[in-house]
Amino acid sequence: MSQSPVVITGMGLVTPLGCGLEPVWRRLTQGASGIGVIDRFDISEQPIKIAGLVPDIADDSTAGLDLDGLISTKEQKKLGLFTIYALAAAEQALQQADWFPAEESEQASTATIIASGIGGFPTITQAQNTLMERGYKRISPFVVPAFLANMASGNVSIKYGFKGPLGAPVTACAAGIQAIGDGLRMIRSGEAQIALVGGAEACVDPLSMAGFHALKALSTKNDEPTKASRPFDQNRDGFVMGEGAGLIVIESLEHALSRGAKPLVQISGYGTSADAHHITSGPADGSGAARAVRAALKMASLSASDINYVNAHATSTPVGDNAEVATLRSLFGDQVGQVPVSSTKSSTGHLLGAAGGIESIFTALAVMNDLLPPTINLENVDEAMADLDFVPNQARAQQVNHALCNGFGFGGVNASLILSKIN
Repeated sequence: MSQSPVVITGMGLVTPLGCGLEPVWRRLTQGASGIGVIDRFDISEQPIKIAGLVPDIADDSTAGLDLDGLISTKEQKKLGLFTIYALAAAEQALQQADWFPAEESEQASTATIIASGIGGFPTITQAQNTLMERGYKRISPFVVPAFLANMASGNVSIKYGFKGPLGAPVTACAAGIQAIGDGLRMIRSGEAQIALVGGAEACVDPLSMAGFHALKALSTKNDEPTKASRPFDQNRDGFVMGEGAGLIVIESLEHALSRGAKPLVQISGYGTSADAHHITSGPADGSGAARAVRAALKMASLSASDINYVNAHATSTPVGDNAEVATLRSLFGDQVGQVPVSSTKSSTGHLLGAAGGIESIFTALAVMNDLLPPTINLENVDEAMADLDFVPNQARAQQVNHALCNGFGFGGVNASLILSKIN
């Protein structure tokens, strides 16, 4: 069992705000929105016409995804889009961490744990259309390998020769944080020395959008895309679907220092729990989520009063935001209004299984820069939570020693991560 603290040494972002740590963080803290009108498929008959799509290099020369520069056109046809996003984020994270092991022992001690809520869902729907319209003979042999949810981690492992534990949590919107927690436990147990962890998602698709719309989960503010995602606002009406990937390299502090890597932030606590309540909604009192947070605090040997910032799961659904606020009230008590809380989903939309990946990075950057990202579009705070500090509309400079990042998902799964300054 390793007693050395586990730290982050590399981070990679592919988001609706762009790609790369510096431009995405700058846009996030400047209050930009990555939400726009869907141009990937015909939306004329669709009830939901907006989403947070990863920009292409042709549309965003500063931070767009250079798909052809990343993967050949031939290889792109073999991969699900969520895998492509994972490959792009992995490249960034591994470059920052400077981890490209060539020795067998180092490869075997590297874990790859990349979560996804839905995996290659568009690959499935497109293949079904092909089957119906053109017959089974036109189905590509790469359909199945492209849509399997573990293929983001599988393809990244193959590309870089990582031969240690391989995994892919598929736990809805908690999956990205659970992937980080899985990697943390592997390092602490000695099963791996270093891990590439996080989440990837790309399911902006007519069927997925229609499905979430049927649940009344999505915002219908089609006429104002950039203002549609509005967590904690009394006029919120659902989340906005987003896509992308957030991956981090984690390792023990001892391992990082021994190879000359720069520790960025410490992962001091992790906790997970089940609501055992309902398939899509947690209990109104937030008790299940609170168990996950308390487990993370226990691992970190911290109390709730030590937390300086919360990156909330808050998706912009009325029920979900209310339950998370109930969680925070149970944790912080009378001091709840003194703990800054923001939802970066107001800028990116909700990336489902990748949410915890990108939001853990946003939380790490808040700790590193002592800067809190804002909750944009917060014009009229819900009266039931008006006593809380949601860092409305403008970033705020404030010292952050310990920060909490939450992820809660369908099925009643909860996951919480605590990130801290390096001692």
